[in-house]
Amino acid sequence: MKWIEARVVFDFPDTGLAVELISNIFYELGLTGVVIEDPILDSTEDWVDSPQDIPEHNAVTGYIPADERLQDRCRRLESELSQLEGKTGIGFEVVYDETVEADWAESWKQFFKPQKITDRLVVKPTWKPYTPTAGEIILEIDPGMAFGTGTHPTTCLCMELIEKYLKRHDTFLDIGTGSGILMIAAAKLGASKLTGIDTDPMAVAVARKNLILNDIPVDRFCVETGHLARGINTPFKMVVSNILTGVILKLLDMIEPVLAEEGMFIFSGITRQNLKEVLDKIEARGLQTVEICTREEWAAVAGSHKDYSISNSFQSNQ
Repeated sequence: MKWIEARVVFDFPDTGLAVELISNIFYELGLTGVVIEDPILDSTEDWVDSPQDIPEHNAVTGYIPADERLQDRCRRLESELSQLEGKTGIGFEVVYDETVEADWAESWKQFFKPQKITDRLVVKPTWKPYTPTAGEIILEIDPGMAFGTGTHPTTCLCMELIEKYLKRHDTFLDIGTGSGILMIAAAKLGASKLTGIDTDPMAVAVARKNLILNDIPVDRFCVETGHLARGINTPFKMVVSNILTGVILKLLDMIEPVLAEEGMFIFSGITRQNLKEVLDKIEARGLQTVEICTREEWAAVAGSHKDYSISNSFQSNQ
């Protein structure tokens, strides 16, 4: 299948805010997977192989199917970006390039190598050799055409909080699962039943493939195409979403049926600038914030029902 790579090169002092706002435009177009280029971040990450791999500019890239909706989506993308520029001053340039599915999938492979996320969790691309040390948990990942290598700060924050708060045999719901990386981490940390939801059927297929690759039994997980928590009525002990602030705010209005009485939620993909808005919404929904973690321009929040005492009920899985 052919795709059009839409690379939005931008110039704005608050990189995290610009990334979120541009990513949200792609999300509204129905494209949930984006590639983020950050010269400062990428120059310090272990998964960059060499200096020539470091991008020169800040950019957000989305991949648009080359089908009958292509021209309309490109026009909408440029129109929304122009409106964004008028409101915020984010300067941009869109560069289009034709690609094919195989090329896109292969393009990920030059950018990252095994990376230690926590003392125990290590994300390892399937094509890179790695010898684990005692106690390390290896997460094999091939992102293919789905979002989620596991190395972005928002994903790292999620995994740190999952490792801290997940109890053995907890049920686990991942909304916007992408490559399935968070489901894999939860499974290897002891979650019993796992469910992943994504609007992109391709991401669902990639996540399922990665779960099987990591020897997660098929009777322990379910990955489905869907929109946020719509249609899910089963409560889960842990609900996780690494997505965008605007989507998290919508999800908070839908979380009651899916969060168990003694359950925890973890939300990431929040810029520091938007953190207060999320915290206010958590309070307004009758929930409580348990912990806030930050890294660079990003924040992640762990929380629960207000009447749930973490100090009395939390049991480490370590």
